[in-house]
Amino acid sequence: MKKFAKMSLVAAIAVAGTTASAQPLAEAIKNVDVSGTVAYRYNDYEENWNADNNKFESSNSNNYKIALNLKSKVNEDVTANTRFIIGTEGASPASLNTHTNGDQQVDVNLSEVNFTYTGISNTAITVGKQGLATPFTLHRDAMGNEQTGTGILAQTNFGPLTLAGAYFNQTNLGVEVGELSTDLDLDNNKVSDISGDENVVTAGAILNIAGITADAWYIDVQDILDAYTIGLAASYDVADVKLAPYARYTALELNGTSEDNKLWKLGMRAQMGIFGAHIGYGETDEEGGLSALDYSAATGYDEHWRVTLTGISDASVLYASVNAQVTPKINLSVNYSDLDADSESNSTDQNEIYGQVKYDMSKNFYTFVRLGLFEKDDVNAANDDIDSTIGRVHVQYSF
Repeated sequence: MKKFAKMSLVAAIAVAGTTASAQPLAEAIKNVDVSGTVAYRYNDYEENWNADNNKFESSNSNNYKIALNLKSKVNEDVTANTRFIIGTEGASPASLNTHTNGDQQVDVNLSEVNFTYTGISNTAITVGKQGLATPFTLHRDAMGNEQTGTGILAQTNFGPLTLAGAYFNQTNLGVEVGELSTDLDLDNNKVSDISGDENVVTAGAILNIAGITADAWYIDVQDILDAYTIGLAASYDVADVKLAPYARYTALELNGTSEDNKLWKLGMRAQMGIFGAHIGYGETDEEGGLSALDYSAATGYDEHWRVTLTGISDASVLYASVNAQVTPKINLSVNYSDLDADSESNSTDQNEIYGQVKYDMSKNFYTFVRLGLFEKDDVNAANDDIDSTIGRVHVQYSF
């Protein structure tokens, strides 16, 4: 499959007359590596009873996204990288609401184009348009939005220690930063004023020793915010049980305000034979819960489906799940989430429970089906209460 994709790509370039040199076709094919994902997702939410229309309000949507990565070796020290996103721009890169839109064609966007230099021992320097690979951002996702920027990233290894530093003079943080950006307001201790032309500086250190990974990161978005995070993760065996504990603390300060946002979380994953389990708990402080620039970034807390701690002040959340690998290809799970926030400006209770069946047809192709219940009770906004039956089908191919 990869050989065919490579040949098709090079042939298309040759026909278009855009080849950079007259190198033999076989050499051009050999130097191009193709990878990516193709994903389809269907959501179906049946919400509250509408007394005026005497029916349940419902919404459903078809979501598509293709991500294509092309990696070409320029010479012994330089690699050229590009990433194309095929999908419709919006809250999700390829989202069509079946109630409001008919079927339509999707767009093709150049998401990344950069060069990586590896001529220095144990060091990689990437220059150009690239993903913002930090704990505060989500730089690649099979279905959701991705944070990118233009600048330089350097990484170097010293045995078990990895150091990273980056500078970007342009990002998409204020343009398409994911669902979180649509309702962030700087005046209310949230970020809405990022335009994308601010300088972004970030630095981090990652240490791997004896099955334990520790990391510390700092980020500064010019005139908007600065934040730091410290994380721990481990993996070890106790008798026949595989344990994977984790913990993270994040603090974010918005410029021009006296309030600090803090979020901490800890949890444990366990696997014994065909059975697995996870339990996690997190809290935000009363001044604010903004700790990430995407709901699903590492510094946020978004373990399950529609309940997320990210961006909610003075709140706590509990995530719990159990699963069973009933056959080599079929996994069954039950997942529960419960969030509680109680402050003068923000009082909400949210909980969800859903079952999931995941089928791994092969190593590079899987699908899952979810069905469950989601409830949301906003004390300060009675009209926003939700009592919903929720369903999802997801299909994903990786190459």
